[in-house]
Amino acid sequence: MACTQANAQSDAYKGKDDLRFQVGASLQKWGTGIVTTLDYGLGQSFSIGAQAGYLLGVKSFDGIEKPGFGDRFDLKARFNANLGSVIGLPANVDLYPGLNLGLKNFGAHVGGRVFFDKGFGLFTEAQFPIAKYNDDAIGYERLNNQFSFNIGVAFDLGK
Repeated sequence: MACTQANAQSDAYKGKDDLRFQVGASLQKWGTGIVTTLDYGLGQSFSIGAQAGYLLGVKSFDGIEKPGFGDRFDLKARFNANLGSVIGLPANVDLYPGLNLGLKNFGAHVGGRVFFDKGFGLFTEAQFPIAKYNDDAIGYERLNNQFSFNIGVAFDLGK
């Protein structure tokens, strides 16, 4: 019984009613910042969620004022296909491609996470836009509207 309970705490994705929170660094060509995600399991291999990000350090552009809050902030709705159990990975490892719809673009992401004891793990994720709302984006309009690499810690908030 104790072994089953310990393993359940280290599963990367459990399925329906699963709740995962991630926080980490977002690395982009034009800036670096913080990213958070919250994913909720709807089924054995898919989840929905939200993502919020804020760029702390950004590249300066000559002749353009400093970026405002709206330039630095992004919010996205997410859909993930959690494939860890589908492709036979260990229970504490998950691989998840997905789609996201944000304030800046419609995009995709692919990520992975590995969980250790007591619902704590690490994640990494690559995101890229598929359709930008403004194809002629210049200066700070490019922030949160380009390829980004995210890395950080993950937590199991489920029951």
